[in-house]
Amino acid sequence: MTGHSQLDLAKLTKDLRSGHRAALARAITLIESRRGDHQAAARDLVQALLPDTGRGIRVGITGSPGVGKSTTIDVLGMFLIERGHKIAVLAVDPSPPHTCGTTLGDKTRMARLSASDNAYIRPSPASGTLGGVAAKTREAMLLCEAAGFDVVLVETVGIGQSETAVCDMTDFFLALMLPGAGDELQGIKKGLVELADMVAVNKADGDNIKRANLAASEYRGALHILTPRSEHWHPPVLTYSALTGTGIPELWRKILDHRTAMNASGEFAARRRQQQVKWMWSMLEQRMMARLRADPSVRSKVKKVEAEVADGRVTPALAAEQIAEMLR
Repeated sequence: MTGHSQLDLAKLTKDLRSGHRAALARAITLIESRRGDHQAAARDLVQALLPDTGRGIRVGITGSPGVGKSTTIDVLGMFLIERGHKIAVLAVDPSPPHTCGTTLGDKTRMARLSASDNAYIRPSPASGTLGGVAAKTREAMLLCEAAGFDVVLVETVGIGQSETAVCDMTDFFLALMLPGAGDELQGIKKGLVELADMVAVNKADGDNIKRANLAASEYRGALHILTPRSEHWHPPVLTYSALTGTGIPELWRKILDHRTAMNASGEFAARRRQQQVKWMWSMLEQRMMARLRADPSVRSKVKKVEAEVADGRVTPALAAEQIAEMLR
């Protein structure tokens, strides 16, 4: 890197620490860039800011389309801002841009939050693969913490694996559900409920209250059978309404209770440490794959090996060994 860009990086680091939103936006754009020199600068930047990270409360939020995720984030975010917090909202959406997966690009669904100076909303990076998107979102989370945002909400927009990815980068994983359980409960992915630190049933208002309570008791029954992720925390099931704001304070209270319980048992620090190491390995896997894709001569050799495996001429084990040799 040239001296000039080194200077810019120092200024960016300083501005970001002071909580400048423009600096935060620039820094995240730097992280999401695919240019080699930008990636090197981004690594230096995150390393420099590392001591300023880690103090935030990281909450992952998932739920099927129509559950009211955006409205919930809007209401919860404003509730927290009124209590002196600064909120960052990030998304993990590995679906290609042309699909109907809604990203946070549609900030209108978080109207109050996106107008607040104490909130920062960032849509998912459009880098495609889940691993890539998750890696960029993790780094963006660290930058938000360094810029003074003390609560980071990470929304899963994609389905399936993106829930595990978000669970792996947050301290608390919240699953939002709709009332009218019954059949819905049958269809709910068992894996999702196993990941959840809390299940919250939305739309508990008006004529829906009875149905929401019924759904909540069914989810409690389902959770009762599963082994909780931690022996120090049994995931509660709450009802709330994003429309009226009822139940939002209780929802936040549980997130804080969970943090207290995890801290007391030492599990909080342990989970964060495991996450850091996991991130390292996933970054390494991506770097290796990037190298295999970047070098044209390697790429054509890999294609050839791939064809041999497909035709049954070479075993996958031997092929993997041959490709690993190319990386040396």
